[in-house]
Amino acid sequence: MNKSHLPSDTHPMWIERLDRDFAEQKKGWVALVDPDAVQNGGDLDWLQAAEPHSIFLGGSLVSEGDMARTAAWIRERTSSPLVLFPGSPTQLTAEADALLFLSVISGRNPEGLIGAHVQAAPSIRALNLAPVPCGYMLIDGGRPTAASYMSGTTPLPADKPDLAATTALAGYYLGLRCIYLDAGSGAEHAVDAEMIRAVRKAVPLPIIVGGGIRSVDAALDAWSAGADLVVIGNALEQHPELSSALTAQKS
Repeated sequence: MNKSHLPSDTHPMWIERLDRDFAEQKKGWVALVDPDAVQNGGDLDWLQAAEPHSIFLGGSLVSEGDMARTAAWIRERTSSPLVLFPGSPTQLTAEADALLFLSVISGRNPEGLIGAHVQAAPSIRALNLAPVPCGYMLIDGGRPTAASYMSGTTPLPADKPDLAATTALAGYYLGLRCIYLDAGSGAEHAVDAEMIRAVRKAVPLPIIVGGGIRSVDAALDAWSAGADLVVIGNALEQHPELSSALTAQKS
């Protein structure tokens, strides 16, 4: 059988690194790049001086941006691993080190739990991508977000850490490899530290936290509460210099 048609878990390097960092209690930050927000390669020149743990590429709705072209621009500017963070089965490109294979376990929409995965599976195999089973949990960030709208799900209440913890625990029992707590792009406030602590106590998995993190202090709060990776998106688009400050914290 041609290697290009083998299951793509033959290249699990990114998840192995994440697991190793988790075991060693190493923290990191991730730059989230939305192809729709990138007009040309120059928009990503700030990556040349940044040292993020990883680059997440994707968005709730990619209507004008080009995944493959943006991935190429990223590759020209950083050696950090490139991980797809797709909002739909169409947001795939072979130019990636891994793919977050997201199950929206905070919701009850079958598309987010299995439907989109069935659609995407043949393309993932054909592109020889390395899928990382990830429990994606939308958390109320104070305002409606594109992630909530596109997933057709209601975010978990921000003041229910016990609900988040049991949801994450169910994901762990299902065999997911990491948990992603996301308040969504443009959230008014980030995931509460109490909720992160509750999930940290519930599951022995790497925890990724994003949405509403706009400063180094907010990242430090998330790390302190138990997040392993913090994801910065909109704030970097508006303040690219934030990348240097975040890198300094991890050096």
